[in-house]
Amino acid sequence: IMPKAQREAMFEIYSFCRAVDDIADDDGPRDVRFDQLQRWHTAIDALYAGTVVPHLRGLAVAVSGFDLLHADFLAVIDGMEMDVVSTIRAPNLATLDLYCDRVASAVGRLSVRVFGMEKEAGLALAYHLGRALQLTNILRDIDEDGAIGRLYLPQEALRDAGITTDDPAVALASPAIGQACAPIVARAERHFAEAEAIMARSPRRTVRTPRVMAAAYRMLLDQMIARGWQAPRAPVRLCRWQFLWILLRYAIV
Repeated sequence: IMPKAQREAMFEIYSFCRAVDDIADDDGPRDVRFDQLQRWHTAIDALYAGTVVPHLRGLAVAVSGFDLLHADFLAVIDGMEMDVVSTIRAPNLATLDLYCDRVASAVGRLSVRVFGMEKEAGLALAYHLGRALQLTNILRDIDEDGAIGRLYLPQEALRDAGITTDDPAVALASPAIGQACAPIVARAERHFAEAEAIMARSPRRTVRTPRVMAAAYRMLLDQMIARGWQAPRAPVRLCRWQFLWILLRYAIV
């Protein structure tokens, strides 16, 4: 649904994000994964200094063509490092928000430049939609993350629900888990609403892709709300017809 140059730039951004995310999610030694992320950091620094390693030639074209910012790529790497240097368990809200900014909103800041959005609206959309998508991811993947020892639900939400452990298995089996998820749902919904307001004020051609993303993730969040949070939690996913409906509504113009 995007012109060729924009589409190829988004492929390059995705490829970068996929590569560093795979490092963060690997089960290898922490020091090895940290070193791999540092090599990415060095490669990105070199790209912006004018020395492009062969496997980043496509990304260099995207950086030049859409004036992508050095700091945003480094922020993504910093976010992945948060998952490598320690196992995240019940972070406080400030740490969770920083994590969301690095692993999601920074990607948004790269993407809105490719979409061609006006600067202020683009930064606001990256802030809100990035956080909405990442919080939805966290809620969707609580069992998958719990299986590898991670618990992204914030300590404040757990504490207010009466859950005093940061052990993922124990916390996720608690009868009060729905109470712990509720404020994260509310936070995601607020970010979705802010993102929708921004997109409604923006030229349609610049927000077709983020509208598709927002609609798909909002539908996933609604499915989780309808399903509930008590274990065992059935996985949620979009059916093909749901995704086709989203494309027809927002992308095919």
